[in-house]
Amino acid sequence: MRAAAYAVLPASVLVVLAGLLVAVPPSAAGEAGEADPPPRPGVSRGFDRPAHGFAPAGTVLRRAAPARVGLDPGSVDAFLRRLPDWTDPASGADYMFPGATALLAHDGAVVARRASGDAVRYTGQRELPPRRRVPARTGTVYDVASLTKLFTSIVALQQVDAGHLRLDAPVARHLPAFAARGKGGITLRQLLTHTSGLPAEPRPPLWTVGGGQRARRHSILRTRPFARPGTTYRYSDINMISLQLVLERVTGRPLDALVRRGITGPLRLHDTAYRPPAARRARIAATSVKTRPARGLLRGSVHDDNAWAMGGVAGHAGIFSTVDDLAVLAQTLLNGGTYRGRRILAPSAVTLLGRNYTGRFPGDAHGLGFELDQTWYMGALSSPRTLGHTGFTGTSLVIDPLSRSFAILLTNRVHPRDETPSINPARRALARALARSIPVRAPGGGPSWFAGPPDGLRHGGREAGGRTGFPETDSTLTTGRLRLRPPEHAARPPDGTARPDGRRGPLRVRYDAFVDLDETDRFVMEYSTDGGRGWRAVAGTARSGYHGRRWQRVHARLPPGPYPAGLRLRWRYTTTAVSGGRGVNLAGVRVTSATRVLFDGDCPSTRLTAHGWRPLPPPWPPASASGLAPGRATPGCPREALPGTTHRPRRGSAPSRL
Repeated sequence: MRAAAYAVLPASVLVVLAGLLVAVPPSAAGEAGEADPPPRPGVSRGFDRPAHGFAPAGTVLRRAAPARVGLDPGSVDAFLRRLPDWTDPASGADYMFPGATALLAHDGAVVARRASGDAVRYTGQRELPPRRRVPARTGTVYDVASLTKLFTSIVALQQVDAGHLRLDAPVARHLPAFAARGKGGITLRQLLTHTSGLPAEPRPPLWTVGGGQRARRHSILRTRPFARPGTTYRYSDINMISLQLVLERVTGRPLDALVRRGITGPLRLHDTAYRPPAARRARIAATSVKTRPARGLLRGSVHDDNAWAMGGVAGHAGIFSTVDDLAVLAQTLLNGGTYRGRRILAPSAVTLLGRNYTGRFPGDAHGLGFELDQTWYMGALSSPRTLGHTGFTGTSLVIDPLSRSFAILLTNRVHPRDETPSINPARRALARALARSIPVRAPGGGPSWFAGPPDGLRHGGREAGGRTGFPETDSTLTTGRLRLRPPEHAARPPDGTARPDGRRGPLRVRYDAFVDLDETDRFVMEYSTDGGRGWRAVAGTARSGYHGRRWQRVHARLPPGPYPAGLRLRWRYTTTAVSGGRGVNLAGVRVTSATRVLFDGDCPSTRLTAHGWRPLPPPWPPASASGLAPGRATPGCPREALPGTTHRPRRGSAPSRL
């Protein structure tokens, strides 16, 4: 979970004069309370104009090229080009799973749907020859593991909607035996938010419990909590198994029947089910080779051993599905609980799924069954309203109501063994591709610059629950030397005294910034008075974290001169390859003295040197395009601005003129 932050700079950094943050005018960035009209055909709403409320109830998924819905196809295409590397062992460190299917959607349009690698690559621990492998397809059926918890949670909310359950009622009201060992106060809401105090997994494992299903269910009821309910967050399979037992007791139906009747049937999710039929086996991706318990190569049988011990139907795992079926479920939630006229949840219930009930446990934001704002896999789509889940078999679903988008990744990363590298880089890359494809438009429609986390996955480090092992990278955007007038050439104010630029008053800097960063990323404006050898941070300009997907207008002051060696400004963005943020957009840079404009970033003749930043459209038009003779200043632009714009990619190629 990210929070807006105004970064505290190290004591070794000299900070000067305070900056001021104000909101960009509503005409440029929109207001939180304004109406939310649907975007025009071919025009995206924009990542910086968050949607309000649900999508229109009649929204039905369709396929469309990214450009047809106003997205940048380059970002999506770059992701699709990289997907084969993740499924190819020859790619070295980029290899993560044998097979995968991914889907991206925005505003009701599926803009990418691609499969790569193999659904079956091994028999036992031995790799099959290429001709005997089963390729992954867009219609491949995957064991979605803990994405099952989302289905269980929706069924629970359906029973709440129907008046059969109350969220704050004790579980023991429906299951009296559950009260054993101090669990009498645990509520349904605490099961759904993982705040019950129950341990993560059954101990002993259910598959070791003799006596059949009755004994295994009794084992769940006898679980001993490790903490008082409501005092801690612990992600727990036992929570969802307990919820399953409640649902089955209240309705008199098994969980798979409740899922079929309440979700997959109405939404016509024909490929989504517990215990898929044998006729579907040819389309199912294989998972692990299980030796304890001795189950062999799994294909169509649930990977989770505790779910298997419960007959393949459990509240925490067991469902198989496809990207297309999960896409319909995601769009149903974006629509407020309805799809093609079939409602599975009331809008108020959908709101509960995405409401954070665990604010007292920072970093563990959780709605009813859905995780919220988890940058480690939601990446640049993360926000306080973004909901989703992951699955141990290598699956993830990320739903972003603010951009009305979702990203689905289904893999068989546990094929043929469970011990594999983290696939979180792929999960974040998928979300980042979609987030970056959604435009961020500068206030007023002028030119802007963008810098984001590097696209590399490994970068010499390994995931360890944090940034350890990943080098930081700096992206800088730097002005040329600003030309300040000496005293003898300064304009004279009304009192007749000379006022050189910056001598008797501070220089003022104004710019617009769109900041969407990880909490450990940093963005700051700096200045140099010695030709760029040393840099000092300007107070009040440091940013990190999440800022509501809104442009900010920043005003800052630099100390009075003189500056004998001239003055340079730069904007520095520091991040790593594991960052979950989208990045930084910068626009509207303007530097003024008491008498004149020293720098105007919107002028076509302004020079900026970029390292790790890139310019965004609209392109800066040449002077001749504005009706002026080449070489003449644009009205309102400083005549002393240096010609040209310099852009240098992060990886050190020579600067190029734009």
